[in-house]
Amino acid sequence: MDDSKTVTRNDLYYTVQRRVGLSLRESADLTESVLNQISDCLVRGETVKLPGFGTFIVRKKGQRIGRNPKTGVEVIIKPRRVLAFKASPLMKAQLNAKPTRLVSDVQRNQANPDSNSE
Repeated sequence: MDDSKTVTRNDLYYTVQRRVGLSLRESADLTESVLNQISDCLVRGETVKLPGFGTFIVRKKGQRIGRNPKTGVEVIIKPRRVLAFKASPLMKAQLNAKPTRLVSDVQRNQANPDSNSE
């Protein structure tokens, strides 16, 4: 994949269409439904955990004093909520191209332990 590629909603619609076999309209509706559900949960302050992908967490930041870098004037930064994402170990392994052993591989090796000694 090209490093400069940005995945858009339309890209997601077409991917769902190809993989699931729905019409483009149905794929768009399904994708939007999933994204809306995730957004709604985050707005309510809930944690969204997607195993094998990662966890979205809403964190609260308290009030603090900041400084305008251009003028040096101190300003009060109001309390706010921010969205944080923590990638799952599987996602981190995929990002770093580390080979992961699938459950089926482990089961196959346990059933036939001599298969690795070729």
